Amino acid sequence: MLFAFLTTVLWSFSAIFARKLVVELGSTLANFSRLLLATALLAAWAFTLGHGTAGAGFGWYLLSGVIGFGLGDITLYFALARIGSRLTILLTQCLAAPLAIVIEWLWLGTTLTLPQLLCAAGVLAGVSLALLPKDNPQILRATLWSGIAFGVFAALGQGLGAVISRKAYALSLASGVSIDGGTAAFQRILGGLVCGAAAWWWLRHRVDERPWSALSTGLRSRRFNLGLLAAALCGPVVGVACYQWALATTPSGIVLPIVALCPITIIPFSWWLENDKPKARSLLGGAAAVACAIALARLRAA
Repeated sequence: MLFAFLTTVLWSFSAIFARKLVVELGSTLANFSRLLLATALLAAWAFTLGHGTAGAGFGWYLLSGVIGFGLGDITLYFALARIGSRLTILLTQCLAAPLAIVIEWLWLGTTLTLPQLLCAAGVLAGVSLALLPKDNPQILRATLWSGIAFGVFAALGQGLGAVISRKAYALSLASGVSIDGGTAAFQRILGGLVCGAAAWWWLRHRVDERPWSALSTGLRSRRFNLGLLAAALCGPVVGVACYQWALATTPSGIVLPIVALCPITIIPFSWWLENDKPKARSLLGGAAAVACAIALARLRAA
């Protein structure tokens, strides 16, 4: 459970830095540049201290990356550009957990007890109370609905990718290879990198996308380089490594509700880094979500 909580904190920082990258590079180039750097860092780990591409679950990890880093992250970045970080994170984190529960139950036969399901629902309800905006008058209706659609697909990618990762870990373990979180993240990101590159190449001439020269220009700035490195480390490198370690030993229906605390943990960080002061409703919902997450962790440990 510790790795699930670490994932939550790291992904909170990742969301802040990702939003900044989208503003500077556009959705697909921001996603591709982050994945490119993360792949290089994860490869260094996997081929020195990890297991490289070993294990019978390698193909499943690739598929998980195509769905999670591909479908999930590409649509996540499109949602960020349209409806902002708060509503995007709310949609993806709140929908990913119940989707994963249903998928894992139908496919792998994993069941949760009624108290665990109630605690998971409590986490999601608390997150919704904390972050659900009353309205979004500043967003055009067409933009709002397209952003919501992208957010739903991002949640589906995250939920399905998590379940496939558990299947991949089980197959690798059965073949005698115990895949660590860093290696699992590397094997997954290979599939995501291909999808990210294809998405940018296909959409590179769109008005709202940036050419490769935008990245070259950004790399001349020390502040940009630090932001890109932070987005890669907090997201697909250390963040996903912790996420994979959590999924290796814990059902996704428990891990994902913990990770759903990401919109809550982002509150103090955004207050600190972006001067976004939380309201009473956010604090109340955050307290409820944290309490349910702690109860869920205790039930899992019992």
